[in-house]
Amino acid sequence: MIEYLAQHLWQMWAVVAVICLILELMAGDFFIICFSIGSVFAAITAALGGGIYLQLLMFAVFTLISLFWVRPFAQRYLHKGEDKRVSNADALMDRQGRVVETVKADGFGRVQIDGDIWKAVTNESEDIPAGKNVRVVGRESTIITVETIIN
Repeated sequence: MIEYLAQHLWQMWAVVAVICLILELMAGDFFIICFSIGSVFAAITAALGGGIYLQLLMFAVFTLISLFWVRPFAQRYLHKGEDKRVSNADALMDRQGRVVETVKADGFGRVQIDGDIWKAVTNESEDIPAGKNVRVVGRESTIITVETIIN
């Protein structure tokens, strides 16, 4: 059995390539397909009679080439036109909220946005009293910068 596998190692590489393709279909981020590409080149090397070390070298080289050149190309052209959704704290930019604790001109306060309360600062010269509506204009870590909304 081991002798058969040693003589037909290209089949094992082909199975690895197919498994990686199936996993890529479930993930869709063009990462696992790079291993599939490396496996295909290792299978070709094995079919042409290359030794195990040459096969592993071809697998590693072509996987790395795929990660640095094929993957960015695929992401750029296959995800073209998709909206760039921001998440987490970056999604707060230009959002409106209500001051729940006075935002001092030279200190901090608290602002509620969609039920979450954030530590806030302002660039304005006057304090923003509780109850005022504000808009997020910046963010530094988890501290947001707000300005008063003029109605």
